[in-house]
Amino acid sequence: MRYGSSYYRNDYQASFQYLVGLIFIIFLLQILIPNFTKIFMLVPTNLQPWQLVSSIFLHGGFLHLFLNLYALYFFGQYLETIIGTKRFLLIFFLSGIAGNLLYLFTIYLNIIPPVPALGASGAIYGILGALAVLSPNLTILLFGLIPLKMREAAILWFVLEFIGSFDISSGVGSAAHLGGLVVGYLIAKNIGFLNFGDEKHLWQ
Repeated sequence: MRYGSSYYRNDYQASFQYLVGLIFIIFLLQILIPNFTKIFMLVPTNLQPWQLVSSIFLHGGFLHLFLNLYALYFFGQYLETIIGTKRFLLIFFLSGIAGNLLYLFTIYLNIIPPVPALGASGAIYGILGALAVLSPNLTILLFGLIPLKMREAAILWFVLEFIGSFDISSGVGSAAHLGGLVVGYLIAKNIGFLNFGDEKHLWQ
């Protein structure tokens, strides 16, 4: 598979910018409205269907918010220019939901305690998983220091998050990260089959 002239999509609408703005506005609502976070976060002991999606847009603090928005802005923008808005949003939402489902699954297996969760990290990891397929040689600085190809970084993230999924003391939803990463990867591997009628020739 290689990049061709049709690789840059003609349906690019920069939806990542709207996602960034929406997440930031929702964070302000978390601060301003009492119990807003409690209603929309993922609560395993009182699970509501909307929480699988709504929790993606919530964050636990400024650092949590900054790191996810930083990744969404740069990696999300890059992925959306490659595959178009519809496919980008599909990866974002399905990865986020899948991450939440895997997190719940680890709770139901009694691997970790039923701690409420929130954050866009599962969706962000889905973007990274997709880029590991579509731009495997893209070089990033892991932890801002270590240069790695995206494919190598994805393997490292997979191992770290798999191990972290069994760590009940980390305070990090590693299972959600892992689920998002895997689903983003799988969607990207089969992206040629996602025909939205907006491009006749996606791959060359």
